[in-house]
This record gives sequence, structure tokens and C-alpha cells, in this order.
Amino acid sequence: MAKRGNHSRVLIYSHDTFGLGHLRRCRAIGHALVARHSEMSVLILSGSPIIGSFDFRSRVDFIRVPGVIKLRNGEYTSLNLHIDTEETLAMRTSIIEHTAEIFDPDLFIVDKEPLGLRGEVKGTLQLMRDRGTPTVLGLRDVMDEPALLAPEWERKKVLPALEGLYDHIWIYGLRQICDPLEGIDVPVSVGEKTTYTGYLRRTVPQAAWATVPPIDGQYILVTPGGGGDGEVMVDWVLRAYEADNPPDLPAVIVLGPFMSAEAQAGFVERAAQLASIEILTFDNKIERLIHDAVGVVAMGGYNTFCEILSFDKRAVLIPRTKPRLEQHIRATRAAALGLVTTLSADNGTPTDVMTEALRKLPTQQKPSEAMIPGMMGGLDVVDRLVQQIIHPGAPIADQVRYTA
Repeated sequence: MAKRGNHSRVLIYSHDTFGLGHLRRCRAIGHALVARHSEMSVLILSGSPIIGSFDFRSRVDFIRVPGVIKLRNGEYTSLNLHIDTEETLAMRTSIIEHTAEIFDPDLFIVDKEPLGLRGEVKGTLQLMRDRGTPTVLGLRDVMDEPALLAPEWERKKVLPALEGLYDHIWIYGLRQICDPLEGIDVPVSVGEKTTYTGYLRRTVPQAAWATVPPIDGQYILVTPGGGGDGEVMVDWVLRAYEADNPPDLPAVIVLGPFMSAEAQAGFVERAAQLASIEILTFDNKIERLIHDAVGVVAMGGYNTFCEILSFDKRAVLIPRTKPRLEQHIRATRAAALGLVTTLSADNGTPTDVMTEALRKLPTQQKPSEAMIPGMMGGLDVVDRLVQQIIHPGAPIADQVRYTA
């Protein structure tokens, strides 16, 4: 039962060391829950340095913990504070645990990292367990190739946490596309508490319709998500438009807030010479741009993939393959189902290949022509699961459970 009469509270944790994916997924879940339940409040704990750039619905708020960033050697360092990494992690751990203690949620959802960054959420999970507060681990559809994920989880002692600290595991996808736990020796007890929800459908924020569109008429949207690893893709697209015989439709390129300032400046300078290119650094309501585009060129991160499917957009995905194969696995599986087309940048990026892909994009098959039933029902399923947890005994539709 809810602890405050009819009012319920959900706490969501997201480590957010880099990129936009975790934050945007947690925000989508929070917004969907409060939109359906006037008595519910959602608080998001995040390390994202740009969380304040996004709008939040009434009854959804956030606390930003000190940011950290992962270096190329795999180590972490403080993002903005000139203090030791261990001190930063100690502050984060304390803020997370004290917030959970005071907020006293009816449900605690952890996004992607079972024990948080360097184990920072383990104490909070134990606190929730001691208080009898249900806990959920939410996983995206693809984590990484099993050969890398299995030893990583063994090193972090993840499986004991899944058995002892979590009541539920939700996978925000369909097993027909990918099983993120494939190749891992998952205990039977973990399989029994795991549910596939389907993908998280996105909508266009109402305020977005009032903003001035960046380009008149039809356009192709190019988005590398957060942009921190999207320079190759953007360069490839720009070279297609710089060629003697460029694509027919103009393009809007959203570089992303985490692309380096040097790379951004170079792309803006090149785009200024092209009448058919409009460049934006960041758009906190990118859903509108995707909704209005003829097609999308992207890298294949989870959120962009959800938006492509939600708005039924033809898409060309150019997934990264380092440091994780997550995007590559998702894009490959989606292409095999006919949902998208893919290009690889691993063996060079010939200009004519991109030009041809951009020309064909407006006429390729739409995702809806190959969509699997129930594919985009994730937010509805999450809502039903939340209600069943907070109000035991409430009816719930049949879901696809995990079987090893």
C-alpha cells in the first residue's frame, strides 16, 4: 500500500556519466507515470550535467549529484569539481542515500547500472530492502556483447545484487529483437523476476509545437544523440552535401551538447557554405524535429531508436562499435526485421555511399510495415507494473517473462 494515503512516490536513479540516453529514458518514464496518476510524484537522481536544460512536468523533479566522466583508460574523474574522484563518489553516495531516506519512496527504480557508479547505490538498495520498499532494475534492450558484459558483471558482483537486492527487473524492449542477458549464466530466480515491457513510446511535447521550425518544407534530420562520439557520422553527411551532386532534400543536423567545441565549430563553418544544411547545437525538444522529418540519420542509441519507431520514421542507422557494440547489435537486429537500414563506418566512409543512402531514404520502408505487435507498449506496461507493485492485487495484463 502507498505510505501516504492515496499519494505515491517513485524515486529513479540514473548514473549519467556521459550522453543523454539514461536521463531521457528516466524522464520519459517519470512523465508517463505522472500523466496517468494525479496522486503520484517522481524524483530523478541524476549525474547529467545538462539535466537542467530539459523541461519537466509538474510533479516530476530532479536532484543532480556531482558529475563524473569516464576517461579513455576506463577510470573516472570529477567533471567540474577540482577534487579527488573518491571524494566526488562519496558525496554522490551520500546524496543518493539521504535523498532516498527522506523522500521515502513507494518504489525505487535503478536505470541500467545495477549497483550504480562504482557501487554508489548499493547502500541505498540495502536501505530500501530494510524498509520493505520494492526495487526495480530497468535495462535497455541491448547492453553489450555477452563476451564483454559477462566478465564486467562478474567483476562488479552484479548477479548477487540481482538476486538479493532487486524485486523486479524490467527490460525496455522485446526479446524478439534482443535479449540483453544472453550469454550470461542467469540464476532461475533472476529469470523469474524479469519482464520484457516493449519499447518506450515517445510523444512530442506540446510546447514544442510553438517553436519556430529550423527549416521550411521537407528535410532529413541528422542526430548523433549526445554527440560525444558522432563526429564521423556528421562529417560523412556533410561531405555528401558538399559533393558536386548532393542529395535532393535539405538536412537539419543537431550536433549534440557533448560534441567537442572544436568539432562543433568546424561543422558550423562548413554548413555555413551550404544552403541546404541547417545546424543546431542542441534541442531539448528534438521529438518535434524527428516527428516533422521525412527521415532520420542516426547512430542507433536507445532513445533515438524509440523515437524513430514512435513517429514511424524511415531511418538510416550508422552505429558505433566502440567502446560497446550496443548500437551495432540493435541496428543489426532492427535492419534484419526491416525496421531500418544501416551503414557501417568501420571500413571507411565513401561519400557516394552516403549520398545514395540519403537519396533513397524518403522512399524506403517505414517501420510500421514491419512492426511487431506490442513493440511500442513499454510505457503502458511500466505503468501497470508500477500500479501492481504500489497497489498489490490490481489487475495486470499478461507480459512476456524471461526464460533462461
